[in-house]
Amino acid sequence: MRTYREVFAIEEFRWLFVTRCLAMAAISIGSLALGTTTYASTGSPILTAVAMFGGPLLTMVGSATILAASDSMGPRLASMIMPFAGAVAFLLQAIPGIAWGWRFVFLALPYLAGSATSGSVMRLLHLIVPPDGFVLGRATLNIAIGVTQVAGYGFGGLLLVWFSPGALFLIAAGLSLAAVVVIRFGIRERPGVVHDQGLVSRTREVNRELLGSPITRPLYLAMWVPNGLIVGCEALFVPFGGHSGAGYLFAAAAAGMLCGDIAMGRFVPPHLRDRLIEPMRFLLALPYLGFVFSQNIGVALALTFVASIGYSASLPLQERMVNTTGTDRRGQAFGLYGSGLMVGQAVGAAVGGGLAAWLGAAHAMFVLAVVSLLISAALIRGLARSAPQLTLRETVGVD
Repeated sequence: MRTYREVFAIEEFRWLFVTRCLAMAAISIGSLALGTTTYASTGSPILTAVAMFGGPLLTMVGSATILAASDSMGPRLASMIMPFAGAVAFLLQAIPGIAWGWRFVFLALPYLAGSATSGSVMRLLHLIVPPDGFVLGRATLNIAIGVTQVAGYGFGGLLLVWFSPGALFLIAAGLSLAAVVVIRFGIRERPGVVHDQGLVSRTREVNRELLGSPITRPLYLAMWVPNGLIVGCEALFVPFGGHSGAGYLFAAAAAGMLCGDIAMGRFVPPHLRDRLIEPMRFLLALPYLGFVFSQNIGVALALTFVASIGYSASLPLQERMVNTTGTDRRGQAFGLYGSGLMVGQAVGAAVGGGLAAWLGAAHAMFVLAVVSLLISAALIRGLARSAPQLTLRETVGVD
């Protein structure tokens, strides 16, 4: 499966794509509103960064205890939980006069509710498309994320010129509810995987196997840590570019990710895709070194766009994850990936905010980019163990 015509010919994939567009538009608009409100109330770069990217830290709770629900629960039901909780949270955020401390409480709701089922969307994708369509399907869903982030942040930045953040919270709530409806009526339910073990014991056992394996552990670290540090750079867009400039910087980052995913998923042949992992991982961080040399917003937009093309390395890395994990734990494997990715982003945002309070936004981005490059270099040897020549006996839980 190599063309968009083929993947969009699958009706359920079309609805899954629409769902991702709605959900990501809600997150983009709501996140920009929350970051703007927090910065206006506190003037703190670190609180602004945590407000926009800190919620995923709470997914650690579910990932450590009940993440096996991503496989044991029906994937349609599991995929509805987080957008529904997000709608409730955005409605609460829209209440006038809420103290910024309560806003952090409301921010926690969707991440706590969805922490047990974060791998359900990738499990659905694997069930909907044929095996040779996974990378193209995943890249196409990433396009949904990129397009709606460009539209969400760009449109949100324009709306903030005329409307209050409260209006944006209401829009985000409506988009989240629409995502729930599309999932419910556009995608059929599949049975969960039955296990003899309890949910908590199963979660802990599979997590230990995945994180203890010399094959999958470097994959997780490569997808979590360097990316999280670069999200720490992105979390400083508000103090770097101001309210209006931040929206355009977020849009440039989303556009770069979009272009990288289109190229990697649609045009790069399979035999070359895996070889581009290392160049793309380094490209993700290198342009952020330039922020310390120029404060011009035009230069910053160009650097952000080029850097975000490097996010496309996650596609062949996720393909390796599919090839090295069994179907009975694939939801949990991707749920652990998603939870760890969000935690890494939240930590990166918090670290970036702390560095910015000390060094300023541009110099903090420089430090984060240097550390990201060093970690990427350190992981090269470990990633070689999951290369395509890996034998079946070396995989984790393969049927």
